[in-house]
This record gives sequence, C-alpha cells and structure tokens, in this order.
Amino acid sequence: QVQLVESGGGLVQAGGSLRLSCTASGRTFSRLNMGWFRQAPGKERELVSAIRWSGGLTYYADSVRDRFTISRDNAKNTVYLQMNSLKPEDTAVYYCAAAALSGTYSSASAYDFWGQGTQVTVSS
Repeated sequence: QVQLVESGGGLVQAGGSLRLSCTASGRTFSRLNMGWFRQAPGKERELVSAIRWSGGLTYYADSVRDRFTISRDNAKNTVYLQMNSLKPEDTAVYYCAAAALSGTYSSASAYDFWGQGTQVTVSS
C-alpha cells in the first residue's frame, strides 16, 4: 500500500501561481511513477501531468503544457506540481496518484493509489 498526502491547494486569482506537494509513504518512492489528476464538478477525472520514477520523463496534458511543471525529490518522497498562469478552467480538486513501475506512467489506467485531493480554485 501507498499513502499519499497532498497540500498546497487554495484560492488564487487568474494569472497567479500555486505549488502542490504530495508526500508518499508505505513503499519505496523511487520505485513509483507519480501523477497529478484533477476533477472539476460534472467532469471526469483527467491526468494532468506525470513523472517517471527517475524524473527523467514527464507528461503533460495539452491544456496545461507550458504552464505547469511536475518534479520530484526522491530523497524527500515528494512530488510537486508548479502551476503558473492559472486560469478559471483549472479550478478542480487535484489528486496525487502513484503507479507501479510495470505500468505506463503517462496512462491514467496505470495508477492504483490515490491521495485525498486538494481544492484549487481560480477566480476570474
């Protein structure tokens, strides 16, 4: 089992920035691919960004590419999502997720472990 705890959500004006953090426990962090998902009211959950265990490969959804940056610190068991130039349509609950190395890190279906979510609200 993997336990994931997110932090860093909040209310921000359009054009602002937030950094989400997710700390993992319960399994060797460096043997996990990590992802950030989001779910807005009335919409399906979507994979926003993902990073391979080594940090050498990253994935971004088209809607966030060039605005969001994912990174990880394996020594701190933590993955981050830096969100810049935020838009009202980025408003959602953001979830951290973990996947075993056997899965494809950029595939939403690979993720088995989930955090509780953190609310991000972007006002116009």
